[in-house]
Amino acid sequence: MVDDEQAYLPGIAVIREVLDAYGKTPFAEGMTPLSMATGRYDTTQALFDGSVGVEGAQVTMHTEANLSKIFERVLRRAEFDVAELGWTFYLRSFGPDSPYVALPIFPNRVFRQSCVFVNRTSGITRPEDLVGRTIGEWGVYGQDSGVWAKGILADEYGFRPQANRWVIGGLDAPAEPFGFVPQIRPDGIDITDAPAGTSLAGLLESGEIDALFTANVPQSVLDGSAKNIVRLFEDFEAVERDYYCRTGIYPMMHPVVIRRDRLGLARAVFDGFQAAKQAAEQRYAHARRLFGATLMLPWASRLMDENAKLFSGDWWPYGTEANRHTVDTFLRYHYDQGLSERRLTVDEVFTPGF
Repeated sequence: MVDDEQAYLPGIAVIREVLDAYGKTPFAEGMTPLSMATGRYDTTQALFDGSVGVEGAQVTMHTEANLSKIFERVLRRAEFDVAELGWTFYLRSFGPDSPYVALPIFPNRVFRQSCVFVNRTSGITRPEDLVGRTIGEWGVYGQDSGVWAKGILADEYGFRPQANRWVIGGLDAPAEPFGFVPQIRPDGIDITDAPAGTSLAGLLESGEIDALFTANVPQSVLDGSAKNIVRLFEDFEAVERDYYCRTGIYPMMHPVVIRRDRLGLARAVFDGFQAAKQAAEQRYAHARRLFGATLMLPWASRLMDENAKLFSGDWWPYGTEANRHTVDTFLRYHYDQGLSERRLTVDEVFTPGF
């Protein structure tokens, strides 16, 4: 089953109450009901369409148009048994009292050099020009995308977040900073909320901020209406490919977390996500054989050919060891940026045995 619309939830709740009143259950006998929430990705599509399941469980899949809504439902109400959760959101609630622990499953990965935008008239043409500038960040200081972008720029170009002024707000429309996660404002860093009635994209367009670190592309860039918003790295693909060649890091944004009282199903959940990812890999292999005919993207087969030269073996791995260096890098960034009280280790943030 799939839950895409909040509007249906009250009706579902009523149905469940009626079934419970008559001693009936919508779940197959002997199967454990399991609610799971993730984005709809190629890596998770097989879980949503039911072609892949979780052994021993009757799975109900949930999603939201905006992933932050999944995160809010997890952190406010521990609503799902298994869920995708942003790294920094997980780490800000991490501890023995947290109802969730992470599995080394990563349905969402994005290189983040492409996610830094600047005002065309600001004079910023290279990373070194960011020093002393005012930079926007969506929702919270230390979004996963922002942690990665700041950390990569620090490693590659000597970027120092404390040398900047930071403005937190909504991307395309006015919005308060996220209220469902601790708003960590590290000492020594100038961080303020966006003025009421303003959006970060609007502030960047007008030049009231100089740059923007964002998880999503501003809508004005997508629809071509932006006049003054450009990427810091115009040829970002070349920059990101070079970065991967040198570091081996393909940044993941979100692990999958599981409720501690569902840890008996952790292996089955891991295997289910792994099978769903492998189903996506098979679809791409088939598309490549057909010159991309199964996809709506022209020249997709050329891109797959290029990627095959760069990535070898399992280029989207799950599991602790295959991701140890990348996860440790994020944990270092999180600590260096003042978002963790201590430097966490890879092994302590994951369920053992994966």
